[in-house]
Amino acid sequence: MTRTVWLASYPKSGNTWVRILLANLDAGEAAPVDINDLPTDGAIASAREPFDDLLLIESSVLTHDESEALRPRVYDAMASGFRYGDDEPSNTDGIRFAKVHDAYTATRNGEPVLGGSRAAAGAIVIVRDPRDIVPSLAHHLGITMNAAIDRLSDSHATSNGATSMLPQQLRQRLLGWSEHVESWIAQTDIPVHVLRYEDLQRDTPAAFAGALAFAGRRAAPADIARAVECSRFETLRRLEEANGFHEAPRSRSGARFFRRGTTGAWRDELTPAQIARIEDAHAAMMMRVGYDLLDHQRHGAAYPTESARS
Repeated sequence: MTRTVWLASYPKSGNTWVRILLANLDAGEAAPVDINDLPTDGAIASAREPFDDLLLIESSVLTHDESEALRPRVYDAMASGFRYGDDEPSNTDGIRFAKVHDAYTATRNGEPVLGGSRAAAGAIVIVRDPRDIVPSLAHHLGITMNAAIDRLSDSHATSNGATSMLPQQLRQRLLGWSEHVESWIAQTDIPVHVLRYEDLQRDTPAAFAGALAFAGRRAAPADIARAVECSRFETLRRLEEANGFHEAPRSRSGARFFRRGTTGAWRDELTPAQIARIEDAHAAMMMRVGYDLLDHQRHGAAYPTESARS
């Protein structure tokens, strides 16, 4: 029996890295997988193709609201065993990991867009310091830092929500960063495992193993270590330099997807005013998920220590 586990994240929070780790784990090879041919490429909740194939409806003739109202039926079908193309679990535990950038929202009829407990067994919610998301998002979209900061606080933010063209993906309601994280960790339909990008950076084998255990994906320590070695930033950057990466920014030629591969880069990429804007908008959620505030005294609370978070 196939069980779906969502890989849920606000954009530029590390979803691709987790997918590459999973791909290298499942491949079982000493050499890294082809980053342009990941087994999970088609497994994104907002993909237009499975919507059309499984529902036998051309999504191109529907409004965003109409297609959103029907999206739960896609995940119902998948949970019942229907598949499209080669969308099959690539592991013997029968777990289908599917990428999701949507916030956890409801249709206009009050039904979870992602189908709730009928559609998925749980979600690995990948979170990242919003101060590090801003430079990465600005680079990826080809916008200014201030525009990226505005986007993180936009309660109406969407992805692929254009009406003047037909994107490959259906509209995804992102909300603001704090609202996005809140939507996933506050919902009670399915269990969640919060995976912080910074913890994955600090101790990749341990953080990855914890996420796998939550999902029920069995893996020997040696296999996890091999997958981690094949997924190191330096390796991914070398692969992108050699063959390109289809998820790289399209806003300008030559822009890299694997840019810096560090945490805390915001300290030398953002101005004090920009840092203050992010902290003012997201202080409560940042402290809730364990991020230090540079000016925590101004927000009336000390940030949680490592021991308090563990």
